[in-house]
Amino acid sequence: MIETPYLLFLGDAPDSLAAKVAQGIKDWRPGNCVGQFRLEGCKADLGLPDMDLAEAREAGAKTLVIGVANRGGVIGPAWKKVLVNALEEGFDLASGLHNLLRDEPDLVAVAEATGRALHDVRVPEVEYPIADGVKRSGKRVLAVGTDCSVGKMYTTLAVDAALREKGAKSSFRATGQTGILITGEGVPLDAVIADFMAGSIEWLTPDNDPDHWDVIEGQGSLYHVSYSGVTLALIHGGQPDALILCHEPTRTHLRGLPGYGLSSLEDLRDLSLQMARIANPGCQVVGVSINTQHLSEDEARAYCAEVEGRMGLPTVDPYRHGADRLADALLAM
Repeated sequence: MIETPYLLFLGDAPDSLAAKVAQGIKDWRPGNCVGQFRLEGCKADLGLPDMDLAEAREAGAKTLVIGVANRGGVIGPAWKKVLVNALEEGFDLASGLHNLLRDEPDLVAVAEATGRALHDVRVPEVEYPIADGVKRSGKRVLAVGTDCSVGKMYTTLAVDAALREKGAKSSFRATGQTGILITGEGVPLDAVIADFMAGSIEWLTPDNDPDHWDVIEGQGSLYHVSYSGVTLALIHGGQPDALILCHEPTRTHLRGLPGYGLSSLEDLRDLSLQMARIANPGCQVVGVSINTQHLSEDEARAYCAEVEGRMGLPTVDPYRHGADRLADALLAM
């Protein structure tokens, strides 16, 4: 188990999206976070107290969590001194990067010398099966997006909470490092060998009560050439009964791919349903989630109303306005 509370390390994140791991932990497990540690030039800010290692230890922090999700998932050279010092100061380290802590000889040596733990949450610890496509009991909903980093995790966490508040049976199924750090369990999908990705999602969402909802965290996007593979594995392995479309309206291109524009929500709906109905012919799109963080309140409500009128689906920003209408749409199926 990863010991709490955390000091969230933002490193030299160039923008707030690069620190989405830390932001997710802070938003959904605020009681586990005592502060943030930022290097010079960091452009992300969680609104937590800025602390050095000594101040964080005094405040009770036990684990330094790398809260940055950079392209490629690598440990930046500027971070290494901080990580070594943290071990020497008595912190455990936790990371969801592809660049594993356990593969860094200097970190391993210091951890062994100080008796501290290295937690790599992006390492599959189960021998997942190959998907067989057999229909499972229970209900499943998956968030799919026009791009990566548009709010699929926030949407599913909010929908899961709304379902449970309404007395429904629901489980949030984490598929990425942030969700795993928030909930303590899940499948690190983008670290699973390709042949077993869909099977890992079948494993994650097994047979359940007929009225139980598995709320599956989305990853990547069918339109993002870097990460489309994980999205398709979720669609086929999850066999969702319902899809929620996710979009961030101020984007001018796919994240990290300036030569690629964003699809329309209509195109996302049609392509996602075509793929989903291969594994579950009854799949439906039940709602739209809009990430309105860069819009004013009036702009956000006007945009959601325009999308809802155009698509005929309940459209909300679940973090800003709540996910009740999305949950109601699921319960009405």
